Amino acid sequence: MKKAVYIRTFGCQMNQADTEIITSLLQDAGHAMVSGEEEADLIVLNTCAVRENAVEKILHHLDRLRGEKRRRPGLLVGLIGCVPQYYREKLFSMSEGIDFLAGPDTYRRLPTLIEQAAGGARPVDFSLSTGETYAEIEPVRKGGVGAFVPVMRGCNNGCAFCVVPATRGRERSRPLPSVLHDVRRLNASGCREITLLGQNVNSYYDENCRCAFPELLDRVSRAAPDARIRFTTSHPKDISPDLVRVIASGENICNTIHLPVQSGSTRMLELMNRGHTREEYLERIAMIRDVIPGVTLSTDLIAGFCGETPEDHRQTITLMEEVRFDFAFMFYYSVRPGTPAARTLRDDVTEEEKKRRLNEIIELQNAISGERHAEAVGTTVEVLAESESKRSAARLMGRTKTNRVVVFDRGAAGPGDLVTVRIDSATSATLVGTPV
Repeated sequence: MKKAVYIRTFGCQMNQADTEIITSLLQDAGHAMVSGEEEADLIVLNTCAVRENAVEKILHHLDRLRGEKRRRPGLLVGLIGCVPQYYREKLFSMSEGIDFLAGPDTYRRLPTLIEQAAGGARPVDFSLSTGETYAEIEPVRKGGVGAFVPVMRGCNNGCAFCVVPATRGRERSRPLPSVLHDVRRLNASGCREITLLGQNVNSYYDENCRCAFPELLDRVSRAAPDARIRFTTSHPKDISPDLVRVIASGENICNTIHLPVQSGSTRMLELMNRGHTREEYLERIAMIRDVIPGVTLSTDLIAGFCGETPEDHRQTITLMEEVRFDFAFMFYYSVRPGTPAARTLRDDVTEEEKKRRLNEIIELQNAISGERHAEAVGTTVEVLAESESKRSAARLMGRTKTNRVVVFDRGAAGPGDLVTVRIDSATSATLVGTPV
């Protein structure tokens, strides 16, 4: 029996891209996609397990759907992605409203799992593949200004705090011809921005073409000359001079790099198994800024990792002061069962102290972001309009090539337009300007 399906996506950009692949697979199997849970007789939750609060949000949503299932007999609920891969059959006891479970490498089997669940079974599939990239599946994208293009999946780094190797498996790269075909099609359709995705995107390598990420990025930028090109996420140990030169020379490659550091302390970086020191990270930052004029840098920071002392925390603060990131994603450490840290390290920083350190990091970053944004006041920038501003339909929101958010009076412009904007004012998060 074919279903009316609603997919709710939690978490990262890779999950959003996976939802587009899942939509394609389910439509090919005869299912119809609907725009809301109330219209669906199958609700699929595509989930993220990276942080504990993300899992709690999903469990709260499942509690609500359990009541919905009582009111609507026959409603099916499937949980897919990283959370079921991480918790496995334990999820059935955590929430009785789940009808089937599937991990990130098993989406081709979703039509079969749905059929089994409709027959009263509670099927599961947690297979991890060493080769699955969904390369030949044409995603069903919702349209809009930009698109995500996954180029590799999985991660081999084994950072002590991270669940990704357990939930996404080993690294494998999508074939270069498949990536270029997708990119050319997007460019021809009028897509204005393409973001290349991978858990560790700059470790991409197509063995058949002997193509590493710098060459891939260069060829993508040439295959889609009418679109801005971005990528995420990078690992500090894999940032190479070749990659930095490609970014600097590519006219449509955005001069912004997200480079997670997690801590400013070499001792903590070693405990985290990050594969680089504080000094090596700073050397890479200097190389990037030397080659790419006007580059913006963002990062991830974790407060209160296992064994972090006040001095280790101070090292993070001083690294932030030295690098002056344009923006950052900041969290305090929460134990993820099954990770190397959970198995071998003691979570010995109190939650109160973790929150205090995190607040100090946030306050400093907000101040730095405000100062960095203030430097743009009075300049003129090119903005790709993405959508109406949340506060007013008379204004648009867009981004510069350096990934700074700009709000401006729309005039005759609309989403997808490139608009030259004079920056009149700034906050720590947003630039405000006038079209010129």
